[in-house]
Amino acid sequence: MSTGNEIEREEDVQILSARLTPHRSLNRTGFLAVMLFLSVVSFVTGIAFLMMGAWPVFGFFGLDVLVIWWAFKVNFRAARASEEIVVTPTELRVRRVSYRGQVAEWTFNPLWVRLDQEVDEDFGLEHLYLISRGRRIQIAGFLGPEEKASFYKALVEALNAARRGPTYNPVN
Repeated sequence: MSTGNEIEREEDVQILSARLTPHRSLNRTGFLAVMLFLSVVSFVTGIAFLMMGAWPVFGFFGLDVLVIWWAFKVNFRAARASEEIVVTPTELRVRRVSYRGQVAEWTFNPLWVRLDQEVDEDFGLEHLYLISRGRRIQIAGFLGPEEKASFYKALVEALNAARRGPTYNPVN
């Protein structure tokens, strides 16, 4: 007698699984190189002003490096955010993690969810939305217009596959 726990359920198969994160073109090594360059330039320029007798300017050159360092740190902290979208035959899950670690999750029935998009004629695809039962959730906010268009196509294909339902393959 089988309890059914040994059989892999067709509904648990992931049709689409995507983890979206903000794009950052500057890695840690690049950040250190930029900060070293800015520090050297500011120090040399500050020394030149110091030698001309404008000693208060020297401190301001150190202050601008500190402000730029702080801005980069804020930017890197924002890059810790992510969004996970999983489509199975029975559900569409969206899990959003903020840069602070706060988690928000939504679950939709893929048979009833609808995709909406806002397209700008100059910039392309700007916003993607999932709509179901009066809820409208923006997704893929990290992506650029071309990436959003590609993700939109993949998500439409995954939702269509979920709507077709499981397929029976007796050969397996």
